Amino acid sequence: GVRFCGSGRQGLSRCLPTGLVLVTDAITAMGLPPGRHTLGQQVIEIDGLNAYVAGTKTLSGSIATMDMCVRHFRQASGCTVESALEAASLHPAQLLGLSHQKGTLDYGTDADFVLLDDALNVRSTYIAGEQVWEK
Repeated sequence: GVRFCGSGRQGLSRCLPTGLVLVTDAITAMGLPPGRHTLGQQVIEIDGLNAYVAGTKTLSGSIATMDMCVRHFRQASGCTVESALEAASLHPAQLLGLSHQKGTLDYGTDADFVLLDDALNVRSTYIAGEQVWEK
């Protein structure tokens, strides 16, 4: 979800400009419309940016997409768009030892990427250079 400590967030991207990694721990309810949904044997209710156990205010998990995380991190930290995007793409690939395949658009890499609008919302998704989704 969007769990970002308020103290020190302005300096976070400056302290770790080449190593910060954004992650999302979204549950399978990510992308579902508001209302009640059954996930396995659990009934959940999506209300705004939260997913609750139905009929309660107990959080059932995150529904934050990666582009939401990028936008939130950019706004909260004041970092550049490039730094926020690298924290969601290049840095995770480097951490996992996959930067020869993922996280860049260098020649010979997998060419998995998203196109974003100016507000950093996903407009289309490509896998191996082929468009697989478009909004």
